[in-house]
Amino acid sequence: MKVGLFIPCYVDQFYPNAAIATLQLLEKLGVDVTYPANQTCCGQPMANSGFEHLTGGCNTLFMANFKEFDYIVAPSGSCVLHIKEHIHTSNHEDDKNISGKIYELTEFLTDVLKVTNLTANFPFKVGLHQSCHGQRGLHISQMSELVEAPFSKPQTLLNMVQNIEMIDLKRKDECCGFGGTFCVTEEAVSAKMGKDRVLDHENNGAEYITGVDLSCLMHMEGILKRKNSKTKVIHIAEILNAS
Repeated sequence: MKVGLFIPCYVDQFYPNAAIATLQLLEKLGVDVTYPANQTCCGQPMANSGFEHLTGGCNTLFMANFKEFDYIVAPSGSCVLHIKEHIHTSNHEDDKNISGKIYELTEFLTDVLKVTNLTANFPFKVGLHQSCHGQRGLHISQMSELVEAPFSKPQTLLNMVQNIEMIDLKRKDECCGFGGTFCVTEEAVSAKMGKDRVLDHENNGAEYITGVDLSCLMHMEGILKRKNSKTKVIHIAEILNAS
């Protein structure tokens, strides 16, 4: 299979180590990965702010960059969900094709590659943040408000990591408050939600907070740094690739 690696703009600019870990992890698992060098923002910030009608250029470029691949993989649930649900070009068949073959990293590992074993080693206490886009949009984990059997694709992969200690959270799927432009338009509410989410991890002894969305982790990292907390954030790809 030929896989196109989609690295969201904020990951490229602020957390390149997560992008590198994603590439290395896929290559370790025998995947033929290509990074299209002309990729830019997928258009999600504009769409979330009510300007989806201005994302045509982003959509056309994304299509040109990735239409030839069998799968598209990204270390970001929110950007993947945006492409799945909101990409619109003049050719609707192309839209369906693209939206049907793009995957967030952990769902690609579990649903497509069907990974059952990893060589990763990460000897730390870790709290898993179930981001809203991944959980309620992509359904990579079960929502606790539903009376159904629990599952979590990120948790399943983390359970394969040697020497990791996953902590229990009081409110395991609560929103961190980032919400894209929500953190700008409703900064006080966003900050309070983030503080509550961080505190749950700290109170349960987390040395690291991980997740599939670096946007959420970035929001919580800012709060952690401002309170001089020893708890750090790390993208799940960096743990699954750790040796």
